[in-house]
Amino acid sequence: MKCPKLLSVKLFQVLSALTTLVFVVLLSGCADTRYVLQSVTGHWQMMQAAKPVDQWLQDDATPAALRQRLALAQRIRFFAVSELKLPDNASYQRYADLKRPAVVWNVVATPEFSLTLKTWCFPVMGCVGYRGYFNELEARAFAETLKAEGLEVSVYGVPAYSTLGWLNWAGGDPLLNTFVGYPEGELARMIFHEMAHQVLYVKDDTLFNESFATAVERLGGARWLAAHGSEKAKNDDALRASRRREFRALCLSTRQKLEAIYKENSLLEQDRQAQEAMKKVAFESFKNDYVQIKKSWGGYAGYDTWVAGANNASFAIQAAYDVWVPGFEALFDRNGQDWTRFYDAAKGLAQLPAQERASVLKRPVTE
Repeated sequence: MKCPKLLSVKLFQVLSALTTLVFVVLLSGCADTRYVLQSVTGHWQMMQAAKPVDQWLQDDATPAALRQRLALAQRIRFFAVSELKLPDNASYQRYADLKRPAVVWNVVATPEFSLTLKTWCFPVMGCVGYRGYFNELEARAFAETLKAEGLEVSVYGVPAYSTLGWLNWAGGDPLLNTFVGYPEGELARMIFHEMAHQVLYVKDDTLFNESFATAVERLGGARWLAAHGSEKAKNDDALRASRRREFRALCLSTRQKLEAIYKENSLLEQDRQAQEAMKKVAFESFKNDYVQIKKSWGGYAGYDTWVAGANNASFAIQAAYDVWVPGFEALFDRNGQDWTRFYDAAKGLAQLPAQERASVLKRPVTE
């Protein structure tokens, strides 16, 4: 006679696999079968690798450093629920070591003279400006096909992604080795960002979704450090934040230059050379300015790889995480810095047509 407990475990695994399959197939829509298969396999392997944090903490074989990070992540998650009013569910109560530096690799693309991301559309998720692969080689192979079409392409590793709460019954989104070792402030922001996607997600609007989650991560991260961060953690985070602001300001300035070049010059053949020349100057100026900023940082090289590969696609996807953040931060202030009211206001914005919600988020912060 089979053990009922083993049967229940097996049933859970089968149901989880089927749920994952349905989830990914719905997201993939008309995508090719190979893409669907790698998505199903990759997500299922991640779910299988994850086990409850308590088991890791109680296992004598778990390294002390990992045990400390997992305990910290659980305190951060509790703060997210109790103080930031983010959803209290199964997510981030399990951990998986994927034995690789990223959970997925995203492929993003733009035309040669545009900062508009190419999108891929799926029945449930709507249209998004990226396509993710669990295998880096497959991501880069797909990138080559886009380059052959004349597009500018960027491939980058992603430390985490959200299933929007749809798979919480099957274990939810786990903590991963790809980000659990981040500095305290960065770890908190990562968890807050991904949990924020479970609060609000709008089909066909990557800028809205990512800017909302980024606003939650920044506001929440500041509160976490103020309440629980050590002096060292606060000082280290302040230094990283200062560099990040300076770098993003440089990127914003460059995006504005590129947008002006692409807008003010037609793509008629006789204008192509002039446009290419202006674009080249803009990128050279960006890299030269970065060298000067880097010197002021004492040689800190954290952005070197990004700068070396910078192109239209990398600037465009970066904008998705930045464009409406000030607008959401202002919305937070207008709602008395009350998290529940802020989320309700953001959900109200989500009900508006895209142009109307963009207009609200463009309002001056002083309003």
